[in-house]
Amino acid sequence: MGIRLSATILLFVVTPHNSDWLGGVNVIQPTEDVMVIEGQPTTLSCLFDTTSQSPYLFWYKQQPNGKPMFMLRRDIFSPGETTTEFKERFDARLNVTAKSVPLTIQRVQLSDSAVYYCALRPTVTT
Repeated sequence: MGIRLSATILLFVVTPHNSDWLGGVNVIQPTEDVMVIEGQPTTLSCLFDTTSQSPYLFWYKQQPNGKPMFMLRRDIFSPGETTTEFKERFDARLNVTAKSVPLTIQRVQLSDSAVYYCALRPTVTT
């Protein structure tokens, strides 16, 4: 009989301070710190309030001492866009009625430990 070790991973969710960028726009990420057992799934919340009938929602990941990296975009006109490195285990579903776009991470890994940002418009340019 062997001993099974599991790591606990801490994910941080941050709401940008300037959430009223577009006038009548607000992004709320109610969950701040999420602790997850390695290999388990988790969901990070993101709620939004906008007068726009066609919102575009974005998720970003920022490693310690790194720049925010674009992960994915969701909108009502298309399936959206997901960066190649996030396609396998990361997904978000835009729900315009509930005004939410939760980020689901499958099989959480130690490398997922980071700060995650949700935004109603692109906030990182290359």
